[in-house]
Amino acid sequence: MSATIIDGKLIADQIKREVKRDTEQLMRERGIVPGLAFILVGEDPASQSYVRSKGKACEELGFHSITEKLPPSVRQEDVLRLIHQFNADPKIHGILVQLPLPKHIDEDEVIMAIDWRKDVDGFHPINVGKLVIGQKCLKPCTPAGIQELLMRSGNDPAGKHVVVVGRSNIVGKPVANILLQKQAGANAVVTIAHTGGGDIAQYTKLADIVVVAIGKPGAVTGEMLKPGCVVIDVGINRVADATAKNGYRIVGDVHFASASKVASAITPVPGGVGPMTIAMLMKNTLVAAGG
Repeated sequence: MSATIIDGKLIADQIKREVKRDTEQLMRERGIVPGLAFILVGEDPASQSYVRSKGKACEELGFHSITEKLPPSVRQEDVLRLIHQFNADPKIHGILVQLPLPKHIDEDEVIMAIDWRKDVDGFHPINVGKLVIGQKCLKPCTPAGIQELLMRSGNDPAGKHVVVVGRSNIVGKPVANILLQKQAGANAVVTIAHTGGGDIAQYTKLADIVVVAIGKPGAVTGEMLKPGCVVIDVGINRVADATAKNGYRIVGDVHFASASKVASAITPVPGGVGPMTIAMLMKNTLVAAGG
């Protein structure tokens, strides 16, 4: 068996075209230009790269965007003050504080300060609560992107056994909550597997769909999978590679070579889940703007 590759870039581009179309309609009919504010604290290269990519996507889709770069020594009260300014700005519909933040800043307090109606990351407790009970809300971008990947690749999770490997607040918990809802694009039987339960293979071998988000390169191998399952690899890890120009290569949390021989469909890394995160951020911003 050789797995079908689920092309995240192709699906993300499709979503962005839809967002661009709906954005133009919103501007034409209601005069609203979706606005997104980025707050970047410190000089982490990965964070800077993410924010640049998100800003470029805003430009492509006709969004209004602002990026506020703050020094790593910035006081927490100054970050909160900036958030309150954006909360009160009618031209800003989404606020994104790039994580992680320096250790002297309380991430929970920063997230709580964002108006939940502008919380396009989907991290505010009000949006989390709405997600859990199945109400309309701004969903976390990566989990929402995973749902779109499944549906648009013809792998409807309805009635399937989904095993989520990982229990983070960013991916594991929210994707489990999204896929178990009694709604279109969900209605799955969901198991969350993690290191506290011992050998995760005892769970992954039973799964029709496996979502892996544990931040450990190659943690899930082909022998841990049920033949014909669908694999969604959320991991982005740098591993040393002397043959690569930069001295490293990017791999996922799934051992692609072995898993692709067992699964019926699989996301690559890079080019799978990654592009979906930005596409869903744009979609959330449009929704927040009234689209």
